[in-house]
Amino acid sequence: MSKAVTVTDASFEADVLNAPKPILVDFWAEWCGPCKIIAPILEEIAGEQPEKLTIAKLNVDENPHVAQRYGVMSIPTLVLFVDGAEKRRLVGAMPKRNILMELDEYLG
Repeated sequence: MSKAVTVTDASFEADVLNAPKPILVDFWAEWCGPCKIIAPILEEIAGEQPEKLTIAKLNVDENPHVAQRYGVMSIPTLVLFVDGAEKRRLVGAMPKRNILMELDEYLG
């Protein structure tokens, strides 16, 4: 079972902008090779950090409005939101250690 939550254009405000803890949104698409590479890494992080971080997935083909609103031009793009504000943006597939290093200051 997936540890990441799925968000949509309709649920984005409630699920992401009003989230009680930091939330990392994975902007992805079914046809995206690098998105498939990074997906298991994000699942792993979601399983290891459930009390500190939520991992959310937003399919840009099915939910283009949020991707447009945040200027997501290439995928995968990972955007960290804390208290409704964008705090960090990572573009492209990368190793788990790099993702954790980028998020470290927000995971305490």
